[in-house]
Amino acid sequence: MLGLILVFYLGKQFYKIAEMYDKNKWMFALLGVVSYYLGFFFFGLLIGVWSIYIGNESIFETSDFVLGLMGIPFGLLTTWIFYFLLKKNWSKVEVEYSDSELLDNNI
Repeated sequence: MLGLILVFYLGKQFYKIAEMYDKNKWMFALLGVVSYYLGFFFFGLLIGVWSIYIGNESIFETSDFVLGLMGIPFGLLTTWIFYFLLKKNWSKVEVEYSDSELLDNNI
C-alpha cells in the first residue's frame, strides 16, 4: 500500500511539471513511474551480480521485504535525476504565449 502511494505521488509530480511546461501530461507521469521501477530493477540486478561476483550469496537468503526497502532509495534516485534533467531541459526553452487580442488589434 505504501508503494502505491509513493508511485501515485511520483506520477503526480511529473504530471505537474509536464502541465507547467505544456507537454504531454499523462505520458510524462507514466515515464516518471517507469523511471522509478527501472531504478529499482537495476539496483536488484546490480546487487545480484555483485553478490555472485564477490562470492557472498547470503543476499539471496534475505527476505523480499528487506530487499524491497533497500531498493526504494535507488528508485527514488533515478526518478529524481530524471525529474531534474527534464526540468533543466524544459526551463531552457522559452514558452511562447499568443495573445489573441494583439492579433485582432493589428487588423
